[in-house]
Amino acid sequence: MAYELKLPDLGEGLTEGEVARWLVSEGQEVAEDDPLVEIQTDKTTVEIPSPAAGTVTRILVAEGKVVPVGTVLVVIGGEPDGDQPRAEQAPPETKVRATPLVRRIANELGVDLAAVEGTGPQGRITEDDVRSAADGGVPAEGRREPLRGVRRLIAEHTARAHREVPAVTWVEECDFGRVPLDLLVPTVLKSCALSLRDYPELNARLEGDEIVYLDRYDLGLAVQTELGLVVPVVRDCDSRSFEELADEVARLAEAARAGRLAPEELRGSTFTVTSAGKLAGLFQTPIVNHPEVAILSVGRIAERPVVRDGQIATTPIGYVSVTFDHRVVDGARAAQFGLDVIRRLESGS
Repeated sequence: MAYELKLPDLGEGLTEGEVARWLVSEGQEVAEDDPLVEIQTDKTTVEIPSPAAGTVTRILVAEGKVVPVGTVLVVIGGEPDGDQPRAEQAPPETKVRATPLVRRIANELGVDLAAVEGTGPQGRITEDDVRSAADGGVPAEGRREPLRGVRRLIAEHTARAHREVPAVTWVEECDFGRVPLDLLVPTVLKSCALSLRDYPELNARLEGDEIVYLDRYDLGLAVQTELGLVVPVVRDCDSRSFEELADEVARLAEAARAGRLAPEELRGSTFTVTSAGKLAGLFQTPIVNHPEVAILSVGRIAERPVVRDGQIATTPIGYVSVTFDHRVVDGARAAQFGLDVIRRLESGS
């Protein structure tokens, strides 16, 4: 009996995935639940197990190829089908193979994708291919590398956010003197969650012609990894203690950097927090994490002079930025929210 492993629905609106790496080869014996393939989504890398024990009869999708949910990836068991093309022997396709980002760039530059020869994996058309065609076929200089995996998905995600979200950023300074540095991220998460209760339009989503106000406070936390930026979700930030949040932040950050985040740990955030202070950024204008409508960023915290009661003193000062979708959030409300978060941080509550 043959079993077909199809690309599963990984949730959160994902409609496709990239075959990042095969963990088996044709002819190999596998047991049920043995790891077969790593799938890269715009959230994380997911390891897909075997649905049954048997022999890997056919691998149908090559590494680096992006396919829609429901595509048969591999066949386990049964007799080899001589008419079924192998991944590395797939017949040429006339269908244009390019990401939505590349298609948009081609449209903007007036390039006919059907006339472009792709240099990416399996003939996929890359951005460089399109720009070279727009320049009359003059190849781009320098080292060329296919836009794959997390980097490709980040490119598409950020381009979509810039294209669809009319974003505005508000910035103000904050005195972090009462925030223990080892609890900085948990304190920011908690402060944001409590303030979001009073500013529900920032804890929302825009779905068609409706604003969906969310009654949970599951905050995304941007984490930089070797493969790119991922955003695991810290649940129930409004009700957890600082210590509980610290433990969860440490666990998620470690899992993110090791590539071990489960799909459910990357779904359903209602608002996002990011911090680039360690990179010496004074302040940032972060991109809204679609489909959310706002994101808060904390810049570099350093001792700076301030005036208190007519006297000059020093205290740890950092800048807090709030970027928001102006279709849903008014500027005044975003500023009031930011000031409320700062009030909580400065009071230590």
